[in-house]
Amino acid sequence: MSTSCVSRKQLIYLQSNDESATRMMKAVPTPEYRLQTNDIITLKIKALNPELVAVFNIADATSTANATQNRGEQAGYYDGYTVDERGNIRIPMIGEVYVMGSTLDEVRIKIEKELLDNYFNKEANIFVTAKMAGLRFTINGEIASPGTTTLFQEKVTILEAIANMGDITIVGDRKNVTVIRQYPYGTEMHDIDLTDIKAMESPYYYLQPNDYIYIKPLAQKTWGTGTTGIQSLGTIITLLSLATTTYLLLTR
Repeated sequence: MSTSCVSRKQLIYLQSNDESATRMMKAVPTPEYRLQTNDIITLKIKALNPELVAVFNIADATSTANATQNRGEQAGYYDGYTVDERGNIRIPMIGEVYVMGSTLDEVRIKIEKELLDNYFNKEANIFVTAKMAGLRFTINGEIASPGTTTLFQEKVTILEAIANMGDITIVGDRKNVTVIRQYPYGTEMHDIDLTDIKAMESPYYYLQPNDYIYIKPLAQKTWGTGTTGIQSLGTIITLLSLATTTYLLLTR
């Protein structure tokens, strides 16, 4: 019966073999995200005179503050810049700017240079901010609320993503969570053990935009013997009762 129900060890996140050790994990350097096709970024261009840069700011030029607020999460989609199949974004006045494979900081520097070279002088005090229009990810499998969502944070851990979707079900395999990640050269699949504290050192502990997370079911779900000891005991009693009844009927 011990193998037919879900154990406590299978349910606890970030376990350590050395309980007395200080739970301090070393910082894991995470490479800056590089833009890919269909990414959406938001640009905000500021200057001493806001009227000078109003045409470059889509949200300011096409909608009022109230309208943007009412659209909520959709505002980034309507007011952001989408990276097209050629790796470009289209900015008013400037036109197409190639951003494929660039970091947000590199995009900011490129646009600032373009504005200073062709539109403004240094006295205008141009200030450009480039951000992702939220971090979008999808979770499927043994999760309470599967689906796609967007969190408006600079960084999101896989545990935060799981918590936002209602946590992994009791029959979800926390030791073998698959992260499907998009790269400019294609798609890769990576597994991470969320029951091990060393998961915090994994390069897949922090999500990237458009990550797909799949939670596999434990074998106990397939066996159908119950997820807890009581459920498993009940299943065994039912089977024994059925066997006894069948035996008595056949021996009469």
